Amino acid sequence: MQRSATGLCIHRILNFPVASIIWAGPVPRLLNDFFGGSERLMKKLITFLSILTTVAILALPVAARNAVAVNSVQDQCSQEAKDALYQSFLKNRQSDQAKAYDDAKKYLACPAGEVTEAQQKIIDYLKKWSTAYEEGVRKARLPALLYNEQKYVEAYALGKEMLAADPENLKVLVDLGASGYLVAPLKNPTLTAEAVGHARKALQLLESGKTLEDWQPLASRDVALAYLNYTIGSLTLEQDPAAALKNLLKAAQFETPLKKSPYTYAYIAGAYETGAYAKQSDEYKKMYSGKDETPESKLALANINQIVDRMIDAYARAVALAGTDAKFATPKAAWQESLTTWYKYRNSDKTEGMNELVAGILSKPLPPEPTPLTVLPASATPAATPATNNGAAGTNGTMTTPAGTTPTTKPASTTTTPATGTKPAPGKPDKPRNRR
Repeated sequence: MQRSATGLCIHRILNFPVASIIWAGPVPRLLNDFFGGSERLMKKLITFLSILTTVAILALPVAARNAVAVNSVQDQCSQEAKDALYQSFLKNRQSDQAKAYDDAKKYLACPAGEVTEAQQKIIDYLKKWSTAYEEGVRKARLPALLYNEQKYVEAYALGKEMLAADPENLKVLVDLGASGYLVAPLKNPTLTAEAVGHARKALQLLESGKTLEDWQPLASRDVALAYLNYTIGSLTLEQDPAAALKNLLKAAQFETPLKKSPYTYAYIAGAYETGAYAKQSDEYKKMYSGKDETPESKLALANINQIVDRMIDAYARAVALAGTDAKFATPKAAWQESLTTWYKYRNSDKTEGMNELVAGILSKPLPPEPTPLTVLPASATPAATPATNNGAAGTNGTMTTPAGTTPTTKPASTTTTPATGTKPAPGKPDKPRNRR
């Protein structure tokens, strides 16, 4: 019967003739005193050897597993295995690119070592193909995150990676910029700044002549231009209303859902009110408040009234487009209040003609920013309903006063804001993916 080395050792110990041990001298006596005699010494040795044997046995699986792992890697990276991976890659690179990518990564994960010229060409090709595949996955993933899943934080993080490799990637810039206005509810200043930056960069490239072959999921170049301008205008309105106004007016020119959204015109009204009106009103108070009326004060007032007429026009459009839709009920009430206040300010505290203005406002073109007047227009009686589409009526210098004041020869109160703090109600129009 064969025994292992450890087993043979134990067998010999167990069968050692105890009687043959001669316990004499100081050392044997010490052992005897310490271990309790020869029999106890044998038992101690047997126990010790048993423990060593157990440890060795327990250690075998770990070593075996390590050996198996090493052998597995060696097997996977053998030339035969790598050849099989490459053949699988070639078979799947058209029909199942995910599988082909997995094969390529496994091949490339193997230590290069010494390779032939042909093998190096395979390695170079797999690296190039894998890089292109990863880029294609990112390109497909970005629109899905933006337009379908609305995961804007993830989308902007992915877009940042793509733009780091290609700063003028127009498709990425357009997608991020056109959807940028949708990050506003996240209250993330960093994300907001990135959205504005992407939109501005995209507009710059488009205006320089760069274009895309495929605008999807946006419907066209015009749709992209509209939403890029809207992103900039809506996200910079509070910081720079004068500049934001220009973007908002551009956004409203194209045939997109933005042109039919009441929020677009509420933002335009707010940009006029917190920008040009606020500035000119403050200047008027500093220069002419409490003083006799002069041609200069009349001219300043005429320029202010042009701005107010644009505000009336924009609020009327917001109210008209809100209609009876329940989802606009709350913001419409605010827009209606602002419209009424400003309309009364320009029409001697009366509202006659205001409903008619709202009913017909959408049939008229959106007026551009008014050109500053340098000469006082000929004096005339203001119309009951301001001609807000061209700025002609109500800009003749005839002094009008806010609701609740008495006309005097000193226009001290003519430019106090009747709707202090009025701002467009928050909201968002249809998402870019819905444009046609």
